[in-house]
Amino acid sequence: MQPLDLPDSRLDQLFNPRSVAVVGASDDPVRISGRPLAYLKAYGFAGTIYPINPKRQTVQGLKAYPSLLDPPEIPDVAIIAVSAQHVLQAVSDAGKKGVASAIIMSSGFAEAGGDGVALQRELVRLGKQGGVRLIGPNCVGLFSASSRFYGTFTQSLDGGVPPAGGVAVVSQSGAYGGYIAYLARERGLGLNYWITTGNEADVDAAEAIAWLALRDDVQVIAVYLEGVRNGPAFMRALATARAARKPVVVMKVGRSAAGAIAASSHTASLAGTDAVYDAVFREYGAFRARTTEEQLDIAEACLAGKFPVSNRLGIVTLSGGVGVQMCDAAETYGLDVAPMPKPAQEKLRALLPYAAVANPIDTTAQVMNDMSLVAKNLEIVLRDGGYDSLVSFLTTVPAAKAYGTKLRDAILAGVAAAGGDRLAVLCMAAPPDAVKSYRDAGFLVYQDADRAVQVVGALTHFGRSFEVKTGLSVAGTAPRFEPNSGTLSEHVAKAVLGEAGVPFLQERLASDRTAAVAAASEIGFPVAMKIVSAEIQHKSDIGGVVLNIKDTSAAGTAFDTIMDNVRGHMPHADIDGVLVAPMAPQGVETIVGVMRDPVFGPVVMFGLGGVLVEVLKDVTFSIAPFDETEAMAMIRRIKGYTVLEGVRGAGRYDIEALAKVLAAVSRFAALNSDTIESLDLNPLRILSGKGGAIALDAVIVPRF
Repeated sequence: MQPLDLPDSRLDQLFNPRSVAVVGASDDPVRISGRPLAYLKAYGFAGTIYPINPKRQTVQGLKAYPSLLDPPEIPDVAIIAVSAQHVLQAVSDAGKKGVASAIIMSSGFAEAGGDGVALQRELVRLGKQGGVRLIGPNCVGLFSASSRFYGTFTQSLDGGVPPAGGVAVVSQSGAYGGYIAYLARERGLGLNYWITTGNEADVDAAEAIAWLALRDDVQVIAVYLEGVRNGPAFMRALATARAARKPVVVMKVGRSAAGAIAASSHTASLAGTDAVYDAVFREYGAFRARTTEEQLDIAEACLAGKFPVSNRLGIVTLSGGVGVQMCDAAETYGLDVAPMPKPAQEKLRALLPYAAVANPIDTTAQVMNDMSLVAKNLEIVLRDGGYDSLVSFLTTVPAAKAYGTKLRDAILAGVAAAGGDRLAVLCMAAPPDAVKSYRDAGFLVYQDADRAVQVVGALTHFGRSFEVKTGLSVAGTAPRFEPNSGTLSEHVAKAVLGEAGVPFLQERLASDRTAAVAAASEIGFPVAMKIVSAEIQHKSDIGGVVLNIKDTSAAGTAFDTIMDNVRGHMPHADIDGVLVAPMAPQGVETIVGVMRDPVFGPVVMFGLGGVLVEVLKDVTFSIAPFDETEAMAMIRRIKGYTVLEGVRGAGRYDIEALAKVLAAVSRFAALNSDTIESLDLNPLRILSGKGGAIALDAVIVPRF
């Protein structure tokens, strides 16, 4: 892991300016170029505002100046809202004046293609030359609640601003960012910082995340992402947030092929393989939300500051049916609805003889006859049941005035008696004032049972992620690979990867029939033979493989057959010879591969292998390099993991040997990320018991 980036101090001025210039400021507060000035005035910006408009003496009641060079002081920030052809002059003037940052709302740059790309390059050059940090272009701006700086034109603020609070928003899309701001205000969800990054000519989402992660007044960061250009910087930003125990809730669009194309076009971003983004989020602890409602639910829930480190979930319900529904949801969201220990069950049964006491705990409505039983029940479930999280389904009981306050206080007492640090989520239907009283008491409250369990899963995701030690180097070494030709033959690829720690059979390369027969005799029958050529990857398809060769006569025939088949199908192929190897022991076939993602670099793929890999697509990805602990986690993620554990009487396979191979390949890929485009071990056969692992084929595609 590379050292974490130190945030640029100019971003402090950007979010908390003492003065701001609005270039192109309009006297009409409804126009895009008039909205930022109107918002700054309406929502209490305490600093000095300098409208820049050469055609007017005043703008919206404030003295106007002809250019950025004319205000009597150096503004901390310049908001630029002029047509694209005038933006370059404004940025140049900002540099001459000494302005630290500029928010460029103008469009017509890289997102438009053509001349816009060159225009954006010149924009970047002028910014660097003048020492001006740039937000945008093609962005909607930003705001900071603490400084009352509303440097944006989003119409979502027309009806008011969201309350101040611990949420920060980073959005590559201005429209989505504005939508989130509007919904946050409707929910009463507090936002302290909000930034739209647009084309990211300079400041990107990664830098914004890193800066926000180190702010004491930020508790959670909600991110809308269309693509990432600088993968290492983005990963360092997520690592910074995790080290600071700041949850990052990401809405990453472009999951479908059509969506990825649209995302790339919209922001001029390079969208990597979606599965690789999933791997990055998982490795660095970000949570990927699928819907806007989910993103807001989880961001809001993070403000409670309770992040379970165990996925054990206790469910208490007044309805057995909903208990089953929540169990189904728990499986979806990675939670363990384990039964309570027997002593805890017995204690609860003595208290509530009419209840189902395993888990879910169905108290039935009878428990409502005695609030002290409610409190004692929850205390036993949380303390003796060993659950870090609780979801309780209360139906509409809190809506009844006879129960509302009493029930709330009983639940509070029960949770407090169990230690008070457990996560308690309630599912109920009640009037807004009743729900508010529960939320004010510190509970997370939802009407839908699935949403309630989903939030627990997300908070547990963060709790477990925060326990991960960051910044540790991956032990071990790997050989350096220097390619001197195109795709390597299998024989050469095996020699390279063998040095990296990948196990192979003892094989011989035979260039003619006599050598093949001699090699087979020395190895010992039965043997396998296959063609060796850098130009032939799918050997079986052209008859380039013969298995179970039992004697010298069959060995000679096999050599002739292979050569005849290959010459018939690929007469011009450059052939190194035939590889002679002992027949491999039986085992489970897996695939290990490396691809070089254009954004994040080398990524290791693992899944069930052989010829079925393209059909089953049961694969998972991790960013290289990683250790054997991550390799084991990677193995367990595939759906077919139970096959490796042994099914229907079959013994367990050597998963530990598999993990060693994965970690070794990841180290090799990371060290040689500049010289390897991809590699494949397919199949990598995993043997039973402690028999190890053997790679039966290898392909390396160099990068030049």
